[in-house]
Amino acid sequence: MTDARLRHGRVSLALSFFVQGVTFALLVTRIPAIQDRYGISDGLLPAFLAAVPVLAGVGSVVTEKLVGRVRPGTVLRCAQPVVLLALLGVGAGAEVWQVAVALGVFGLAVGGLDASMNMLGVSLQRAYGRSIMLGFHATFSLGGIVGASLAWVGAHEDMSLVVSYLPVVAVLLPAALIGSRWYADTRDEDDEESRKTDSTGTPSTGIASAGTPVSFKLLLPFCLVMAFAYIGDSTVSNWSAKYLQDVLGSSEELATVPYNAYMVTTLLGRAVGDLGVRRFGPVAVVRCGTLLAAAGFAVVALAAGPWAGIAGFTLLGLGLCVIVPQTFAAAGRRAFESHGPAAGDAAVARLNIFNYVGFLVGSPLVGALGDAWSYRGAMLVPMVMVLVTLLYARSFEADPARYGGGHEQPRTVDVG
Repeated sequence: MTDARLRHGRVSLALSFFVQGVTFALLVTRIPAIQDRYGISDGLLPAFLAAVPVLAGVGSVVTEKLVGRVRPGTVLRCAQPVVLLALLGVGAGAEVWQVAVALGVFGLAVGGLDASMNMLGVSLQRAYGRSIMLGFHATFSLGGIVGASLAWVGAHEDMSLVVSYLPVVAVLLPAALIGSRWYADTRDEDDEESRKTDSTGTPSTGIASAGTPVSFKLLLPFCLVMAFAYIGDSTVSNWSAKYLQDVLGSSEELATVPYNAYMVTTLLGRAVGDLGVRRFGPVAVVRCGTLLAAAGFAVVALAAGPWAGIAGFTLLGLGLCVIVPQTFAAAGRRAFESHGPAAGDAAVARLNIFNYVGFLVGSPLVGALGDAWSYRGAMLVPMVMVLVTLLYARSFEADPARYGGGHEQPRTVDVG
């Protein structure tokens, strides 16, 4: 694959991550408006919200099966327009059953989208021979900030959901379809490498048969890390405002600051994270991120006032932001090295399920602990969970025989 083809693939995939960031933020930040439009009761709302990640997990499982027959780029090319149209459907409906169908389609499609995007990201990083995965997730964070800002404009101007969503979908849908023409799938090159053998008949890169299933034991450390990272992330997104206002006594306006600070520092951390991985290696970056995230939870739990709490959530953004992209990259690389190209894609799809597991568990866990114990104490539980990552940090190390002493080296080409 040529340098230009890989560069174009990198830009087009970054666009997909950005579009998904905008789309997801537009949905989750307008949940109160969605509830009001359809008259969804407070008791029924959690069922609607839980259905989306559950169906996304189903979509990720289906994607694992699909990529055995079609390329991940094909799945992404089909899933992203469906996600955008489902978002529009959420805003355009009039009956509860209509929003239920739209959210169901959104959940199923977003599972396939998340899995296929990360599959392509992992394979592109392998082709580049150096860390670029954090950059893709940085564009997702940027999209989230843009989407949240657009949602704020819609709410401030008292726009209906469909009026708020329609111009965004009208711009992003054709952009995503045009960008999808340049997705770079490295499967052919990966298949060729997996067939290379030395004089003894053993694969020269240590890659086993592509048909060998990936053992859960190999993926278990990454599954736990992914789930715990998303428990931490959902704690911030669901509880930061309430914690600042109810526990630390902030104003309603100031209570909106922690999540914004978290999103900004997530973007900044991911924007420079690839440089850190290239310079110090993935193990050091994951360890540093884990310690920063744990320190952030500790500061939040011990905060004497709102600004100290905001500082803690800011630290959380800097720490958690590097863990998820590196988990996808490490799991895909390990599965590829041990079982072949198809196994790398399957590993990413399976790991993606634990994204939704963490999202489902995090919010009710903190809420239950806060009601039964205290919200300060509840913040220490995700802190301990995140610290578990330190036990598995060595799993993120690149194979020295393959990448040269733990730092990533080019496999085929060096692309700018």
